[in-house]
Amino acid sequence: MGKKMECGSGGAIYGLGLIGAAVFYISQAASFGAGILGFLKALVWPAFLVYDLLMFLAK
Repeated sequence: MGKKMECGSGGAIYGLGLIGAAVFYISQAASFGAGILGFLKALVWPAFLVYDLLMFLAK
C-alpha cells in the first residue's frame, strides 16, 4: 500500500486568519459581550470573506 500525501497548509492559513480576525473583532468591541461575539465571528471568518466577495462580484 502506498502512503497518502496530505498537505496541512490550509489549517495554518485558517489559524492565522482566526488570530487576525479575533484581534480585529475584539479590538472593535465596546463591551465584554461584544468581545465574546467578536470571538465567535472570528471562528467563522471564512464565511464572512466568501459572502463579501460574492456581494462584490454581484455588483
